[in-house]
Amino acid sequence: NSASPEVVAKNIFSNSLNWHFPANISKSYCCQFCFQAETERLSRWEKWRRTSSKSLKKALSEVKGLSSYLVLWRRDIRSIEGKFGTGIQSYFSFLRFLVLLNFIIFILMFSFVILPTIIPTFGLFNSTIAYIPPKNDICTIYKPSGNKGLVYFYTYLKDLLSGTGFLEVTSLFYGYYSIDAVWISIMRYNLPLAYLLATFAYLALSFLWIVKRSVEGFKHNLVHDADPFQSYCNKVFAGWDFCITDPNAARLKHRSLQYELQMDLQEEKLKQKIAERRMEEKLRIYSLRIFINIFVIAILSGCFYSIYRVTVFSQENSNDIGNANSQVNLLVQYLPSMVITLANFIAPLIFAFLIKFEEYTPAFEIKLTLLRCVFVRLANIGVLLFSLWSQISDCGSDKCKPCGYNYKLYPCWESDVGQEMYKLMIFDFIVILAVALFADFPRKLLVTHCSCKLVQWFGHKEFEISDNVLEIIYGQTICFIGTFFSPLLPAIATIKYFIIFYVKKIVLIHTRKPAARPIRASSSNFFFLVVLLIGLLLAFVPLGFSIARIPSSKACGPFRNFNTSWEVIPDTILQFPTGLQQFLFGISSEAFAVPFFVILCIIMFYVIALARAHKRVVEQLREQLVLVRSDPTLDSHNKENFRGTEMRGILVFIVSWIFGVCNRQ
Repeated sequence: NSASPEVVAKNIFSNSLNWHFPANISKSYCCQFCFQAETERLSRWEKWRRTSSKSLKKALSEVKGLSSYLVLWRRDIRSIEGKFGTGIQSYFSFLRFLVLLNFIIFILMFSFVILPTIIPTFGLFNSTIAYIPPKNDICTIYKPSGNKGLVYFYTYLKDLLSGTGFLEVTSLFYGYYSIDAVWISIMRYNLPLAYLLATFAYLALSFLWIVKRSVEGFKHNLVHDADPFQSYCNKVFAGWDFCITDPNAARLKHRSLQYELQMDLQEEKLKQKIAERRMEEKLRIYSLRIFINIFVIAILSGCFYSIYRVTVFSQENSNDIGNANSQVNLLVQYLPSMVITLANFIAPLIFAFLIKFEEYTPAFEIKLTLLRCVFVRLANIGVLLFSLWSQISDCGSDKCKPCGYNYKLYPCWESDVGQEMYKLMIFDFIVILAVALFADFPRKLLVTHCSCKLVQWFGHKEFEISDNVLEIIYGQTICFIGTFFSPLLPAIATIKYFIIFYVKKIVLIHTRKPAARPIRASSSNFFFLVVLLIGLLLAFVPLGFSIARIPSSKACGPFRNFNTSWEVIPDTILQFPTGLQQFLFGISSEAFAVPFFVILCIIMFYVIALARAHKRVVEQLREQLVLVRSDPTLDSHNKENFRGTEMRGILVFIVSWIFGVCNRQ
């Protein structure tokens, strides 16, 4: 019954008005009298300090309340939550988080990398650019494919899609920043050091922000999974927001609570059904799951092999001089992106179809589908980068002996990698828009205006959370990897996700229906962030390999005078005073790292042991609380004695919960 949450809330609210109010009112009068008597004995300074503290808290509370209206897409996300449930709302909240994250990364890269190169162009602050001319050898020959003379319009369109031509010589790519230092008045700005530190900064910022949000989601999961009965009580007795005065907001809140209770009851029903399965039914389900997983592994293997072969073919033929047709050349360049996007589009559809036969709970169904899809999407990026670096480091017949890399095909290999990441980002965005315009809306029109049985059999499509989340996590992983090679890529990602929010909102409202099996927002948010964290950690591998192992291009970029990008760090440290050098080299040595690691392990084991001990205490206190609630034979003396134990138990529970969260962090 859709009105059941309203009835429950009204009954609880009306009954709660009669709960122990006389005693509470008398206690409040007594407390107020004691507070007035205590205030009269205070000095003028103490009275002023208390009044100022109250005024400051009130002002901060009002500012916080006003700032909530400045939250991006606040009304839109609340409306989605009321109409489609908290699971779909969690997707749009996650999309908002990525918009803010990419915007902050863009501000970071713009402030420390792009802006210092713009200031000398306009002659601001008496600034100039300092170049250290590289050695005159064959490694420094680099002729960007910029357009010269009369250029057709489709050439600009091709350059815009592939990142070549006029875009190759702009601040979009790594090769533009061939600057060793910027003199701003009398201050020397070390651009190579700033470029590398800005890269480390955006990776560290992303990691800390994702971990912080993951911990918040983990706390909600911990509270929900600790006691299902407690979760029901929280929703029924404390789920309503009594500050809501708008009727539309009240209806949205009712729908949100209804979806959450519906999802909880459905999960409990599935768990009961699983517990009542017979042995024959279990064997049938397990056999079916084994067969489906073998089929999934075959799909993954086929995708990986196809990506590898297509990438090798594209790298071998995209630089073919005899291929004068620009359309064919563009198709060859985009071939890896097209195959990767095709695999990313088809594989999740197959996984979403297969998961329905495995009979999992809705929460676990999303997690398993996400894990399967994440292998496809993230591994595809890994295969692409592996193929690129195998071509860059291909030293057969002494091709890269003078420079350490294949300088003939890749004179500025960082810009080439940035172009591949740029093409993946642009093509993924084009596919998302094309699916919305040419698949979702035509399907809606056919289902609405055509009575054919085949068309009606397809029906309205549900909003697949796992598939949509993997779309944006895939794009964000590309952004994590590509920002080092293309500093303006976070700005493109910000615009892309901003547009995707409205596209997905329109698609959801006009072409999709609410999920038949609602999803809990708390577990979804936590798992989305975990998958995003996996994508970020996987981005560390190619970036670390590029910075520390592959020789930097000698013809372009801020690191052209260093063997690798990492060499700018020890080169800068050698300019420090001797004492500071010894300290920095000392903390980076094995003599410091090994004892530090041992101490961290000891502290970690101590916290784990302490958390387990507190967990046992909490379980015992819960058992005692259950006995006190359920045993009517306890006399008043025992109950009074237990009140002190109960308060101590609550304090121990709070402390143990804090230690437990710290342990899991």
